[in-house]
Amino acid sequence: MTEAFCSFVIFAEMRTGSNLLEATLNAVRKVTCFGEAFNPYMMGWPDKDEMLGITRDEREADPMRLLDKLFNKPDHLPGFRYFHDHDPRVFDAIMDDRRCAKVILTRNPLESYVSTRLAWETNQWKLNETETPIPASITYNREEFRQTLSKQTEFQRRIVHHLQATGQSAFWLDYNDLRDSAVMTGLLHWLGRSDVQNVKPASDQVPQNPRAMEEKVTNFQEMQDDLQQLDPFAIGQIPNFEPSRGPAVPSFLTSEAGSGLLYMPVKDGGAVPQEGWFEVLGQTGRNHTQNSLRQWKRQHPGHRSFIILRHPLHRAWEAFLHLLSGAKPELRQLMRQVHRVDLPPDDALTDLDDASTVRLFHQFLGFLGRNLNGQTTLPTHPHWASQSAVLAGFSQFVQPDILIREDRLQEDIAYLCQSANIPDPQLERIEIPAPPAFLSDKELITAAFSAYQRDYVAFGFRKNPANGK
Repeated sequence: MTEAFCSFVIFAEMRTGSNLLEATLNAVRKVTCFGEAFNPYMMGWPDKDEMLGITRDEREADPMRLLDKLFNKPDHLPGFRYFHDHDPRVFDAIMDDRRCAKVILTRNPLESYVSTRLAWETNQWKLNETETPIPASITYNREEFRQTLSKQTEFQRRIVHHLQATGQSAFWLDYNDLRDSAVMTGLLHWLGRSDVQNVKPASDQVPQNPRAMEEKVTNFQEMQDDLQQLDPFAIGQIPNFEPSRGPAVPSFLTSEAGSGLLYMPVKDGGAVPQEGWFEVLGQTGRNHTQNSLRQWKRQHPGHRSFIILRHPLHRAWEAFLHLLSGAKPELRQLMRQVHRVDLPPDDALTDLDDASTVRLFHQFLGFLGRNLNGQTTLPTHPHWASQSAVLAGFSQFVQPDILIREDRLQEDIAYLCQSANIPDPQLERIEIPAPPAFLSDKELITAAFSAYQRDYVAFGFRKNPANGK
């Protein structure tokens, strides 16, 4: 059973109609919306520096004091409006409070953007029926609109994710709902005020710019052309059902050479072995915990961290070799029985000719695509996980300073060592093993691209590592 709401928050943005919604709610007895209570530039409303006995400086020092004061109103339903750029310190407290009702107000983002620009242009933020609107038009700014849209979209995604993760619901409103008496009545009933009937939308505010968009935007055609390049339905998005990975700190290696090096190895992700080149540079530390690695980082100002990326086709090939010789026999049997990879018996694996190897590797790439898309019951193995997912896992704890590509290994290692004050990078010890010639097979190249498409796009790999196409 849902607990009764004791407060509310209106998640909105500029020019979505939040002022009108606030005025409608404030007309209801024992309901109070305290404006933009956590707007960094004001206290609820313009030119206000105090709210409920708390000053702006006091709110800045401890926003929770104001939040507690706002919500501590027995026999009353208090709330406020919260935008994406308001004080982030109260966001989690709001979202985790199940007794705080979440109202999400949206508007066509282009209309909201144009209305906001017009308001800045005229300094007219509200309009009643006795006032005269100031005529104006704006110039559409491509970069500005896209940045605004990105911030607002990310904010809404964050709200929705938190609601879903905590099993809460929200009341969604569109700008056009705000003058609908039935919808406003439904909102009050959802908030727990079933005693309120026939809620009338506030009438002291009228639309400011009820003109066609062509009249409000000077470069209307340019705006239309730009908007056609957007992808609101995410048609170009690459599906990602690969499970997320952890930071894998125990696998990290540290070196005392120069200012210090932190190597974040990707299994089968690079040609530099963990033993050898890295250990020759200086004393090597391993088996770190997050705490010990934090201490190492503090003790080594100027240190550099890096990972080595391997071309996805070559990475898949190394994973296939691991399957043939390093994996448990049970995994190979599972490949034969379930995952459509017709491996010969284990005692015949060393006798494969090139044609058979190409055929089996192609089958493995098909399995790889299904596995990374969450279409198999087999967990994604570290040997063939996408490098995008591995890097995302690493980044939960530390971001690498440099992503070294295998095809630029010596040049990038030289730059890395120079930036870490290591005079001799020992480049002569770095060897890049040549891949087998049959990896230039067109079907293998296409299958690898299909399996690892996110890595190709994320890191700019070319489809064919041999000829750069």
